[in-house]
Amino acid sequence: MTTTEQNKEVVRRYAEAFNRGDLDGLRALFAEDAEIQGVLGKGLMDRVLPIWQQLIEGYGIQLTIEEMVAEGDTVAVRYIERGTFRAPAFGKQPTGQSYELVAMEWFEVRNGKIHRRWGARDAASQARQLGIALE
Repeated sequence: MTTTEQNKEVVRRYAEAFNRGDLDGLRALFAEDAEIQGVLGKGLMDRVLPIWQQLIEGYGIQLTIEEMVAEGDTVAVRYIERGTFRAPAFGKQPTGQSYELVAMEWFEVRNGKIHRRWGARDAASQARQLGIALE
């Protein structure tokens, strides 16, 4: 397997860990000093894991990989992200409503570990679909 294919496999395992709600599995895929950026800000793993936990437990986030491309250490992914607001999250009570949107993430993978991850998704669309008032 080429390094590019190995890097894509790391990102596949990331999506699978998210879908299982496996926070320890997610942590294991990242380098200790990995920087993670997304719509809610950026930080190291200890800052991001509580956010991911709310996405997993509150929204039941599921990622379906639609397309993945890689070159060197870089892997880019387009997902369909789905979920249902089933438990309290981000200070809001569940609505029972579901959402579906396109999300994109860009990874820097070296030696089998994710060193940087950038995420982009339409959080306003997600909020509307989940019945959350935009502030």
